[in-house]
Amino acid sequence: MSSARGRSAGAALLAVVALAAWLSVGYFGYELITEIAILAIFAMSLDLLVGFAGMVSLGHAAFYGIGAYAIAACTTMLGWSAFSAMVLAVAASAAVAGIVGAFAVRLGGVFFIMVTLAVGEAVHAYLFKARAFGGDDGLAGVTQLDLGAIGIDLADPRAFAAFALMATGLSYAILETVVRSPFGCLLVAIHQNERRARALGCRVERVKLGAFTLAGALAGLAGTLTAQHTRFISPELLAWTVSGEALIVVIVGGMGSLVGPAAGAAVIVLAKHWVSGATEFWMLCMGLAFIAVVVLAPNGLYASLAALLRRLRRVVR
Repeated sequence: MSSARGRSAGAALLAVVALAAWLSVGYFGYELITEIAILAIFAMSLDLLVGFAGMVSLGHAAFYGIGAYAIAACTTMLGWSAFSAMVLAVAASAAVAGIVGAFAVRLGGVFFIMVTLAVGEAVHAYLFKARAFGGDDGLAGVTQLDLGAIGIDLADPRAFAAFALMATGLSYAILETVVRSPFGCLLVAIHQNERRARALGCRVERVKLGAFTLAGALAGLAGTLTAQHTRFISPELLAWTVSGEALIVVIVGGMGSLVGPAAGAAVIVLAKHWVSGATEFWMLCMGLAFIAVVVLAPNGLYASLAALLRRLRRVVR
């Protein structure tokens, strides 16, 4: 696990870089910033499960997709305001995560992975066939938040990028507060030695369920931002490969660090953009690069950078 001081320093550095990028890029740059910010929220929510609680989920995209579909359905079918729909969407993602987690957290290892994968694929299959939600054609015309009262038009890519970055900062603050709390300490204890934590009186399933529900809620938040960004949603948002991509981001960035997955999101999105523009075999190149990271930096880029900085401090002293 990373130290709280290290995470704070890393978060401050990422905030400065994000602000500098937002102030200097053009139209397409704002689109990339928004994509990175949304993926960062999604990856950080998964890191709470994988890095801190030791629960590897391959169905996390289900809550991401539920958030996107809920805001889309409420705004396009029911005529709700985007704000009300967004609140309901996050609550719906949290509720579904709570229901799924009530059963899943009682399992461990490969059984937990398979249950979450099965749930994710079941929701994906339902939405793929459900004509009420557009089926495999998806839904278009999602309404964005109306912030005209404070002079902000989210139809402007620059404004939406800033909004996405603020949502990312808020998500990080929530997660950082949680992992620093006694609840977070229990999560780490369960991850390190679940039997000992149980023997000491920790209600393991209840703690895991709380983490699973919070992670689902934040994944739903990322889904609502995606729906507002693209103004379109489809069942592909719930594919298991979406969960797999988020897991890759967490591993590349560094599990149990929060800022690592946020940085990993930037690395993955930018690398995908640059490599896909250079060669049609970009997926092969990305796969080889991922293997290289796992071999050369098995604890992720964040841990490798932290270790390098520690060595430099020793040399300077």
